[in-house]
Amino acid sequence: MNAEDAHREFDVLVTASEAYPRLETEFLKAKQEIVAGFRIFDPETTLYSDEARDVGEIWADLITHTLNRGVRIKIFTTDFDPVVRMDMHYYAWQCHHGLIAAGEASDQPENLSVDTGLHPARLGLLPRTVLWMRSVKEIRNQLHQLAKRVRVEDLLETAPQIKRLTRRVAGQLKPRLFPPPALVPVSHHQKLAVFDETRLYIGGLDLNDRRFDTPEHQRDGPETWHDIQVLVTGQIAREARNHLLTMDQAFHGHKVTRPEKLLRTLSAKRKFQLPYMSPKPVFSEIADAHRTAIGKSKQLIYFETQFFRDEALAQCLAARAREIPDLDLIMMLPAAPEDIAFTDTWGPDAAFGEHLQTKCVSILQEAFAERLFIGSPVQKRTKVTKGRDTHFDAPIIYLHAKVSVFDDHTGIVSSANLNGRSMSWDTEAGVATQTGAEVAQLKRRCFKHWLQDGFRQEFYNPRTALQAWSTLAATNTRCVPEERQGLVVPYNVQAAKEDAQFLPGVPPEMA
Repeated sequence: MNAEDAHREFDVLVTASEAYPRLETEFLKAKQEIVAGFRIFDPETTLYSDEARDVGEIWADLITHTLNRGVRIKIFTTDFDPVVRMDMHYYAWQCHHGLIAAGEASDQPENLSVDTGLHPARLGLLPRTVLWMRSVKEIRNQLHQLAKRVRVEDLLETAPQIKRLTRRVAGQLKPRLFPPPALVPVSHHQKLAVFDETRLYIGGLDLNDRRFDTPEHQRDGPETWHDIQVLVTGQIAREARNHLLTMDQAFHGHKVTRPEKLLRTLSAKRKFQLPYMSPKPVFSEIADAHRTAIGKSKQLIYFETQFFRDEALAQCLAARAREIPDLDLIMMLPAAPEDIAFTDTWGPDAAFGEHLQTKCVSILQEAFAERLFIGSPVQKRTKVTKGRDTHFDAPIIYLHAKVSVFDDHTGIVSSANLNGRSMSWDTEAGVATQTGAEVAQLKRRCFKHWLQDGFRQEFYNPRTALQAWSTLAATNTRCVPEERQGLVVPYNVQAAKEDAQFLPGVPPEMA
């Protein structure tokens, strides 16, 4: 470890109520340059810190103010496949134009660069042809939904890919029947920002008002959002900046410098794509770091993740469980995926995800048996519905964080879910720490967040944690929500099984 990293900052930020003000502060502190990459970066997002509120009410105001101070800003944001996520394609370009407008409102618009892009990989012509009519149907459905709230002129003017996929008939947009629509199997999913090459903000949290929540999670269920970011200094900040500035070369198959500290998932466009649904995997450093840490773990592994769908990772954990009879595993999962819990429009893709997750959970249950606890977070108020938006008579808390802690030797915070997509295909970025004090901080912040008033040392001690978590969660199911300790109840894999559906021929990385 160099002297710079020996004295680095490592601050864990729990939920957007901690993370957003810190991100605002870092923008205000930046002196020369900010380079950022987000899946979503909405300039209409509310500002929360007192210092940022002094310059405006929304992020567009802060962008303008930062440019006026002479700071260069380069932001990479994600475009979305307009065939299957037309609503998000439209939203991405709304955000893009809002950022450009914030730059034009400044004295130095030339100092702002906004790159909103799709990954260059596409489904090969053969699978694209097989899915041709289904894609046309999907475009028709998406247009129907958007037409309820967006004028045709606004849609065509804002979202650049829509015109290529549609034709205008009697003032309405209809899908083009030829050629078969291109489909984008990969997404840029990272969430990070680098300030003056010295400070890195990284984790699972994008920027918009939907993702704002507090540690108490007292919003309506569909508005809850749990996430973790960290602010870290040192060599990794320079590596993250270099990653952002060179990743497009890697997407097109060119060699790029491999970082020592930063973890990535990155794939490239295939030179010969004809029969393939997948991109060409290039870097799987986040998955590799997980496998290495699993192989060193002897007492307790802790995960909180939006999805657990990677069978290879499940098998790796199961093998370690059989090797080390004292190894326990605690995992926090949302009680249901966001689309299944909060919408009535979910389809086979969500059901396929539930199939993969139930399969992975079954692998763990067989290998760990009583040494496994899987929990789900719920609010401390009563609400009973027939859907999966409630769990044990309480509104669910939507968990989106991506945190892994292995004994006291490794902690990982990233944008990557524990699924094949994040581990092999999508563009992801994260940080691993092997520093004892940093691992302890990450573990304690996560544990205290979920356990709240129920947190005691027995929940933290690796020899007693599993039993303590399991007992508390079981006790909570026998109490009315208002009288529970903490926010944890058991995960119900049976509910996931009831919604699960196997899709033959579909790569598991699709979900």
